[in-house]
Amino acid sequence: MKVLLFARARDLAGADTINVDLPTGATVAELRRVLTSSYTKLAALIEHSAFAVNDEFAEENTPLFATDVVALLPPVSGG
Repeated sequence: MKVLLFARARDLAGADTINVDLPTGATVAELRRVLTSSYTKLAALIEHSAFAVNDEFAEENTPLFATDVVALLPPVSGG
């Protein structure tokens, strides 16, 4: 599945997308673990990031499928 990266996540990864292979029905929590272990530069940021699946905010137990488009949404600061 394609994982879209934004803001600081994109800067740290040096790319705006990451392709991840997970078994059908894997959850957002499992994706978070895979990304954390595979992209150590992103690990701290991933802990505090939200995920959206097919343009909808997703919970940790949301199942994922190969055709899903997932967005990693890092926390935003500003004022």
